[in-house]
Amino acid sequence: MRLATLTLLMLLTGPTWAGTMAISAMPGGAVIFKKVESIRERRFANLVEQKTDFSCGAAALATILRQAYWLDVDEDHIIKGMLVTADQNLVRTQGFSMLDMKRYLESIGMRARGYKIAPDTLVTVKIPVVVLLEIRGYKHFVVLQRADKDWVYIGDPVLGHKRYSHDDFVKGWNGIVFAVLGEGYDKANVLLDPPAPLTAKNQLNEFRPVDDAELMDFGFIQSDFF
Repeated sequence: MRLATLTLLMLLTGPTWAGTMAISAMPGGAVIFKKVESIRERRFANLVEQKTDFSCGAAALATILRQAYWLDVDEDHIIKGMLVTADQNLVRTQGFSMLDMKRYLESIGMRARGYKIAPDTLVTVKIPVVVLLEIRGYKHFVVLQRADKDWVYIGDPVLGHKRYSHDDFVKGWNGIVFAVLGEGYDKANVLLDPPAPLTAKNQLNEFRPVDDAELMDFGFIQSDFF
């Protein structure tokens, strides 16, 4: 118990780098090593981090395409793709729009759907979607990973994995979810099972893959599953 407590304290209060740590010695001198994940790595696990002031939409889209569709794309790749049809002057001042994202997705053979939904139906969103939040006057695209009765789980290209109460989330949300649709969707993708906060106990509501009928409610078609 003391060893487990000491190890946890080292992980939470020690340096934020990752590496391999010796956590215990076995009889005969054998040492057990365990890979240690840094706080920063955990915060951005499975997320594409935003690199420029205007690219939150590109990073959010890259996160979904990489994790839910296994596409080898990054933020820079998507920025270049969206700039083909976007108004570059507008992008410099306001960033990319959902229309820019929609046009890019169509250019690679995928589809996009925007849905206006009521706050009390957030728990029915069964796929990771892009949403627009206004935080302290700044409009920012993030990935809504899932919602349960207590929390809304967000993949933020700047802040990493976050969770908000429903009330706090709704205060900054415009009520629209932007769904990315196409062939090859991974119904058990990691975005649907976001990591718990470092100080939280394991959640009781275990991850459950989404079935085809639920996906078709969001605009998927039968051929997307083959």
